[in-house]
Amino acid sequence: MRERSVVVWVVLAAVLLAVLNLPASVSQRVKSVLREGLAPLQQAVTGVTRKLSETGRAIRGIGDMADENRLMAAELVYLRNEVRDLKPLEEENLELRRQLEFTRRSPRKLIACEVIARDISGWWHTIRLNRGTGDGVVADMAVVTLDGLVGKTIQVSSRTADVLLISDPSCRVSARIARTGSFGVVVGTGETGGGRVVCVMEFMNKNVPILEGDEVLTSGLGGVFPKGLLIGYVERVYRDEAGLFQRADVVPKADLGVLTYVFAVQEEGQEIDDYLRRQQLQEGGAR
Repeated sequence: MRERSVVVWVVLAAVLLAVLNLPASVSQRVKSVLREGLAPLQQAVTGVTRKLSETGRAIRGIGDMADENRLMAAELVYLRNEVRDLKPLEEENLELRRQLEFTRRSPRKLIACEVIARDISGWWHTIRLNRGTGDGVVADMAVVTLDGLVGKTIQVSSRTADVLLISDPSCRVSARIARTGSFGVVVGTGETGGGRVVCVMEFMNKNVPILEGDEVLTSGLGGVFPKGLLIGYVERVYRDEAGLFQRADVVPKADLGVLTYVFAVQEEGQEIDDYLRRQQLQEGGAR
């Protein structure tokens, strides 16, 4: 076996020497034949090499696309969070615009206040505002929102004011039924089941018909609450235990559970509920 290999190598060496010593013209023809014979093999090798290279680039490209997709996914999450954060700001901006418009058009002089705390011992009893005597807020001033009456100031410092809400049982508001003019006193009952707030209007004339949905306004009697502030609407009418007067459950128009911005009424003037009605009519027409 070894001898045969030696013979093969000797023959190849002899052929190589013969080719190298051939005349130039013959050598060129031999080289041409060899090139043509090797061309298919070289082409195949080149094709395989190219495919391997393209496959490698494709694999690297897939890796780059995966990285890019991860970056895009992270950016999408970021943008969604940005939109989510901007929505409350937009809503707050709209609310502040409404508050500003309310202040400009109000027939009374109002002091804009922000609710900064609630009485933790009674969520429906009092709130604390970020305005005080230094801003013109004093005790026994009516406090309202765009929707209606909230309560009255009770304890005031130079920079803060506590407000007793109309839902508190110790808060009493002289009121009247807008449709009939019947007088009574609205008293808070605190929180009822389901988180609702209902007040009671007492001492109404039993002979005057009161209907569900009747609008309840401040009467202006007593010197604390100016006349014509919207309190809420009648939900249910019934007689007191002695049968001498009518009573009515009144649902406050202002949502006392989500108060953020309120206004202290500094002086009296034209009835503010006229403005509230116009605003509600305009908003209803826009829809």
